[in-house]
Amino acid sequence: MIEKILTEMQYLVGILIAVVLGFAIGFERKLRFKEAGIRTHTVVCIGAALLMVVSKYAFAGQTADASRVAAQIVSGIGFLGAGIIMFRGQKMHGLTTAAGVWATAGVGMAAGAGLFVVATCATVVIIAVQCICHINCRLFRTKRYYRVKIVFRNTENESAKVKELFSADHFNSLAITRDGQDTMYHAVLSTDKEYASQTLNDIMTENPFILSVERCDEE
Repeated sequence: MIEKILTEMQYLVGILIAVVLGFAIGFERKLRFKEAGIRTHTVVCIGAALLMVVSKYAFAGQTADASRVAAQIVSGIGFLGAGIIMFRGQKMHGLTTAAGVWATAGVGMAAGAGLFVVATCATVVIIAVQCICHINCRLFRTKRYYRVKIVFRNTENESAKVKELFSADHFNSLAITRDGQDTMYHAVLSTDKEYASQTLNDIMTENPFILSVERCDEE
């Protein structure tokens, strides 16, 4: 009986290591104000480690397939990750966080299986990749787009001039109205250039057919 208790206490080592590793990954995510932070990553890592211990040792000597429990961790954690992913505006949010939770489950599985060196090194790699990819470097920087709403008077070919001014290939949306004898264009375009307020003012001054310009971040 005592021997069995001591053996099970050894299994707890993997779970305790999973606590530390999950906390480390979650702490890095918390510093970046992500959807899943310390608690989520720690609990996921502990849960994966616990299920791995059950899968590896609880069915020892039995005819049951012990790998089935471990296999369900991979698919089960996918549902948790799917709940983190959100579609807001025209962009997907939470993909990296969901992938991080999935990878954290892998770390917990390694810790529960007794692969402590693998689990620790994997944690270091995960955190290192996250930190490197967040370096303010053009190679890792996500291109940012801006929406520009323009109202202008179109008499000849001013629409082409507007596209040229804002380096756009086409209008995302366009509404045409009549104002007396004038044809008014209400256009929306996207650009990766961030125009300062003075620059927009200069554009309007140099191009009197442009009546108003509104710039806002892409949602």
